[in-house]
Amino acid sequence: MNALFNHIWQSTAFAAIVAVAALLLRRHSPRLRYWLWLAASTKFLIPFSLLVSTGARVQLPPDTPSLHATTVQQISTYFSPAYTPAPVRTAFPWTTWLTALWIAGALLLGIRWYRRWRTIHLAALEARTANLDFPVPVFISAAAVEPGVFGIVRPVLLLPDNLRDELTAEQFEAILAHESRHVQFRDNLTAALHMLVETLFWFHPLVWWIGARLTGERERDCDEAALRQGSQPADYARGIVSVCQNYAESPLLCASGISGADLKKRIREIMAWRGSLPISRGAKALIAVGALSAVSLPFAIGILRAQTLPPEPTLGYDAVSIHKSAPGNGNHIIGPGPQGGWRAINTPVITLIAAAYHVANYQILGAPGWASDQGFDVIFTPDKTEARLTDSSSLKTITGSMDCNAMRLQSVLRDRFGLVLRSEHREMSIYRLVTAKGGAKLTLHTSGDASPSLSSNGRQITGTNVTVWMLAQQLSQLLGRPVHDETNLEGQFDFKVSPEPDGPMSESLFTALPDQLGLKLESAKGPVQVYVVEKLEQPTEN
Repeated sequence: MNALFNHIWQSTAFAAIVAVAALLLRRHSPRLRYWLWLAASTKFLIPFSLLVSTGARVQLPPDTPSLHATTVQQISTYFSPAYTPAPVRTAFPWTTWLTALWIAGALLLGIRWYRRWRTIHLAALEARTANLDFPVPVFISAAAVEPGVFGIVRPVLLLPDNLRDELTAEQFEAILAHESRHVQFRDNLTAALHMLVETLFWFHPLVWWIGARLTGERERDCDEAALRQGSQPADYARGIVSVCQNYAESPLLCASGISGADLKKRIREIMAWRGSLPISRGAKALIAVGALSAVSLPFAIGILRAQTLPPEPTLGYDAVSIHKSAPGNGNHIIGPGPQGGWRAINTPVITLIAAAYHVANYQILGAPGWASDQGFDVIFTPDKTEARLTDSSSLKTITGSMDCNAMRLQSVLRDRFGLVLRSEHREMSIYRLVTAKGGAKLTLHTSGDASPSLSSNGRQITGTNVTVWMLAQQLSQLLGRPVHDETNLEGQFDFKVSPEPDGPMSESLFTALPDQLGLKLESAKGPVQVYVVEKLEQPTEN
């Protein structure tokens, strides 16, 4: 639903730009304005996100410099499906009902178009051929429908039975010149294209307004074509009025007739016609640049966004088991699994993604609601034998094993959950972890090869043989905001932080850290890596 809203406002904005261009070109060729409005109509069928995703598939040469432009990344979010926090659950199925309403509207409109098409089709089947010099076959019909071109693949001209008797020779030739212009530019085909837009987006008033603009500019162009061939304005205008008085307007948008648009306005324009202004080379170049930009800009953004996709994992898994967790299970476990692999029990997918890419949950954007609500049991064995971790394993061994299994988890998420991520850097509120006045009060770890351990029980944080960077990550989880280690302290330390027992731990940490560890947190703004979920599917269990 988000992607649809994003597409609709993009198409609306594009139509607004076209409206401004058409206004500036109001004294120029109606056919030019017709093509502009047709572009606005066609935009509803071509989401910018489709062009962006197409550009994202372009493989740049390996030696191409990395294109990490924050501004471009921010712009690109407007051309792709927007992300929002997990939707609030509601008892009323709005999506289902809105989808049903859209299908009903499109179906009713499609039936109406079909019935109108069938009316003209039956008239064409009963018509007889006429020997006239015209670009397409001409048929004489007994139906009281205005003269018009019918058909898209093999168009024909349908003329009412008594038309030649009711018009002068000059008026009749002008009508033929009008219809010949419809055939020359295949107006039935482009009109059918807009009929498709109206059927799919029947709920948007703008598409109906664009349809009126298309009909108006199309008929003005054909009027000009008839006048340029030598028809006298007064004769031509009387011929149009006679047709409109004696025959019904074509019921089908993609059957180009002689009527259409505001008849009074057209008659005034015909009588006052002096010809359209020519398009200068500069204006032609500007229109060409605008048309090219409308296609190439989203495509180029897609190429730039492709540079922000995380690299493909180079490690995989041998076997994986995935099950939805039993309801009511309050335990959340992530740790070593069989054969050196990984085991996650009752873990939301949002947490699995965060663990796989070494970020916090708040750095994952755009995930569907179920990714946070539903727990999964995921167990996998590695594709390569891993050394078993013990209590005496070094920090380097532990982090190396965790990195390898995190990459394997990326493969599981890609293969079984259909995960597609985009990496970005965004300006966000952060904390800077720096050395307090008086220096750090950390104790360097020297007592043997104890395995690194860092834990928090809600009352204190305890670290053994851990780095300050690991402490910053723990603080980030507790505070819900990125914490950047800017202490420049090297080595592994033992420490214990016991905030005040009264009040939330997240608040008392700001006092406890300077007093007990000689470190302090400072609020700041800075770039934060985030991952935007572009695709995520419910897995099949096994």
